[in-house]
Amino acid sequence: MNAASPESQDARRDRLFQALESLLALPAAELRPTLNRVSLLISELLRADKVDVFLFERSTQCLVAVGTSDTPMGRLQKAIGLDRMALANGGRAVQVYEREQPFMTGRQDEDPEELPGIKHRLGVKSSLIVPLPIGGETRGVLGVVSAQPDFFSQDDLRFLLAVAGWVGTVAHRVELARELTKLATRSARRAAAEELVTVLAHDMANHLMPLRARIELIQRRARRDDARDYLRDADGAAQSLKALSRLINDLLDLSRLDQGLFTLRPQPMDVVALAKDVASSMRGPNHDLQYRGPEELVIVADPDRLRQVLENLVANALKHSPPGLSVGLDVQTRTRAEERWVCIRVSDQGPGIPPDMLDTLFERFARGPGSTGLGLGLYLARRIATAHGGTLEVTSAPGEGTRFELTLPEAP
Repeated sequence: MNAASPESQDARRDRLFQALESLLALPAAELRPTLNRVSLLISELLRADKVDVFLFERSTQCLVAVGTSDTPMGRLQKAIGLDRMALANGGRAVQVYEREQPFMTGRQDEDPEELPGIKHRLGVKSSLIVPLPIGGETRGVLGVVSAQPDFFSQDDLRFLLAVAGWVGTVAHRVELARELTKLATRSARRAAAEELVTVLAHDMANHLMPLRARIELIQRRARRDDARDYLRDADGAAQSLKALSRLINDLLDLSRLDQGLFTLRPQPMDVVALAKDVASSMRGPNHDLQYRGPEELVIVADPDRLRQVLENLVANALKHSPPGLSVGLDVQTRTRAEERWVCIRVSDQGPGIPPDMLDTLFERFARGPGSTGLGLGLYLARRIATAHGGTLEVTSAPGEGTRFELTLPEAP
């Protein structure tokens, strides 16, 4: 290739442009077939005995030949297992990946730093290896080899460096297309599931009212007849029905948010009275629920929605607190930017939330450690806080408990 005539140089230049056009025309399909096609194009262009697109596999710490030209040497490489190269074993391809510097030789059979299998089993004598950039970082190497000595020139090396950029672009495009397909599939499944859940929630809500009426009727009869066992069972059924109603309402609220039908009914209300009522109604035998704050504090808010937030936060705190430890419910005021704000804190002494879960804790269907619900409570709580012009934040560390802080303007 070094002794080419001016006419063959022109012909070679045409082949280079045709190869680049072919690379850009490759469809964004599966990664391995696409890179196999890329390797074959480069092999035909440079008349090489083998071309590899090696990508780094983090789980095994290996360079893996994701694309290899369908040539006798390429098939032999797969047969003897040289299509996977562990970083620990070294070799020229590994050096190029780690140092991000190209390598060229015409006497690889005499190179003491090359792997014996490549020199002796494959019979490689000339080699070009360049880093492979994908998505702004070196993700592998592009290698071209020949069984003939001194086969490649500096022009070939410069061309391969340019081609590596195009190959990286093709690989990145394939990866992006694959991710977009996954996201589209996941989104479609999620939309279908949410629509089904919403329909079921509507249907279930229609059956709850007569069921609630029946349970209340049983409670009245049990009180009238002083049937304590029946009254205890009826009270338990009423509590279970209340939890089911809350779950169904969460699902319906999710649908209202998606459809833009979620509304607030703000009015003057005593947030302290609400906090005390929540603390009194949810205090259990295994936990002490302590309220701390003023005796009265009037703000403008939707009392039903605010109760929904507080009950969700307190229920979470009680669920994750070890028996015998108290849960705190604090109300205080603060001034920010010459405006008065109300801060409601719900804190527990539980195991805390792992740091890797904090970023997604308020997403829909996100569930914390040990949670058995649908993962909608905190998502809706933050949306309700935002709708009031406020915020809902969490502070937590493993072994140090969790604190949720709801901040609302006194008059949004």
